[in-house]
Amino acid sequence: MRETPLSNCEREFIRKALGERKRLDGRQAYDYRTLKIAFGYDRGCCRVDLGQTRVLAQVSCEITSPKQQRPSDGVLFVNVELSPMASPVFEVGRMSDQGVEINRILERCLKESRCVDTESLCIIAGEKVWQIRVDVHVMNHDRNLIDCSSIAAITALAHFRRPDVTVDGTDVIVHTIEEKDPLPLSVHHMPICVSFSFYEQGKFLLVDPSDKEEKVMDGKMVIGMNKHREICSLQVTGQMLLLKDQVLRCSNIAVVKVTEITEWIQKALENDRQARFGFREAVVMDTVTTNQMNPEKIKEETDQSPAGSDDEVTMETNGH
Repeated sequence: MRETPLSNCEREFIRKALGERKRLDGRQAYDYRTLKIAFGYDRGCCRVDLGQTRVLAQVSCEITSPKQQRPSDGVLFVNVELSPMASPVFEVGRMSDQGVEINRILERCLKESRCVDTESLCIIAGEKVWQIRVDVHVMNHDRNLIDCSSIAAITALAHFRRPDVTVDGTDVIVHTIEEKDPLPLSVHHMPICVSFSFYEQGKFLLVDPSDKEEKVMDGKMVIGMNKHREICSLQVTGQMLLLKDQVLRCSNIAVVKVTEITEWIQKALENDRQARFGFREAVVMDTVTTNQMNPEKIKEETDQSPAGSDDEVTMETNGH
């Protein structure tokens, strides 16, 4: 199913609003939508909501043979799934251009930045290593999938625990959770993608563009960066030319956003750790721990009005 284009009136209205420093959803130019991070019962299962965009990342592992070029390094594999459940635009069994783009950006951001220590995944050099697989499933598509997917992927990697192993000669014994505690991955840093959309040949830029904002943009730049101000990846798409000052401006904005998101991720991981610590048996399969604060309790005031008065509120149910 092809995506429905915007009419000329909608395009002119959105561009005019951007020229007046206004966005359709009321955000400022550099504001993200509401970010929510939740974890499943299994380690390495993370769900991230960025506005209405929802992405689920699941990390798994298996023992495999290493690559000949790197016999003492483990393998990190990233896979992105775009299904019609997220949007009718996506087709079953066929990877769209957007899916290929997201997959390549995540691979560059996670693998080439060496955020995960692959040498620590080696069991027997040249024979057996751990292969870490990150499956990113898009559950609802409301634009800016790259940022949401990168947050979900790196959070799932930090949340994941692999089984402990014992090497006895050429034999490898994989221990269960009851025998030995699983081990976390060695994550050196957290690269996170920040997307910028440009309008009127770079005169205006927005962070975290929405659906309609992406449809009228002239171009897009994605910066993968960690909180140490290290650029892990950079990609520019669209028919436009950017000056050096514009790229530096975006990188300075990305530093602030990446630092805030990293702190949010660390807070979510700590909340999940406290929820799991000492209560493994009490956690049920449907429980999802999240980093959101519990809502404050509101004291209910009992109405002292006599029955039948005008202030009494009643609920009627339809008998059909």
